[in-house]
Amino acid sequence: MGGHSHWATIKRHKGAQDAKRGKIFTRIIREVTIAARSGGDPDGNPRLRLAIAKAKEANMPGDTLKKAIQRGTGELPGVTYEEFALEGYGPGGTALLLDITSDNRNRTVAEIRSLLTKNHGNMAEAGAVAWQFHKKGLLTIEVGKVDEDTLLSLALDAGAEDVKTGDKSIEIITGPQEFEAVKKALADANVETTLAEITYVPQNTISLEEKSAEQMLKLMEILDEHDDVQKVHANFDIPDDVMEKVAATAEG
Repeated sequence: MGGHSHWATIKRHKGAQDAKRGKIFTRIIREVTIAARSGGDPDGNPRLRLAIAKAKEANMPGDTLKKAIQRGTGELPGVTYEEFALEGYGPGGTALLLDITSDNRNRTVAEIRSLLTKNHGNMAEAGAVAWQFHKKGLLTIEVGKVDEDTLLSLALDAGAEDVKTGDKSIEIITGPQEFEAVKKALADANVETTLAEITYVPQNTISLEEKSAEQMLKLMEILDEHDDVQKVHANFDIPDDVMEKVAATAEG
């Protein structure tokens, strides 16, 4: 398991999702607001439909969600956010692709550059690493929660591109257009996903040794905490034995 899905799994194990509910709401509100610029009706706006689904999964109050949509459509005044990507390198030569929403591009770029430099990374020019990622739908299911042959047939029949089984989770990869159909097929079959989103999947991953793995996880956490960072995509892979060592060191 590499990059973003690996990091998402680690965050769940750390309980970071519950501890940072306010941060999660901030991200979702920004996503809803930006998505609603293209129209406030989710039936005709797939991006808004997905953002609303995330808001509901996070138990966001209905009034908060409604106001976020209204700020996007212009019915309510609000901050204007710009969307852009930043690229960089992390420990061990890993590639980083950051989704940013900011009301001040220059400030955000300077802050991210500083964070990378201080944490064994550096900023890259536009296009330097983006080519290493493909935009895909990603859904993960815990191993043992569903019969794997049944899941394989279900996912592929619904339009999935690939199904990969790891030690602890199964990843379903889809094209961006097929994501909702696959997600609905899983939901209709009562298959519970631990992650379901449109993301950037690395073409190849870089396996990290213990020191680089520690540095990488620290950098991911620091970037994840920045208010303007919506998502961090990376091409690292941490083998299970290395992950156990890193976890033991952190606990000790």
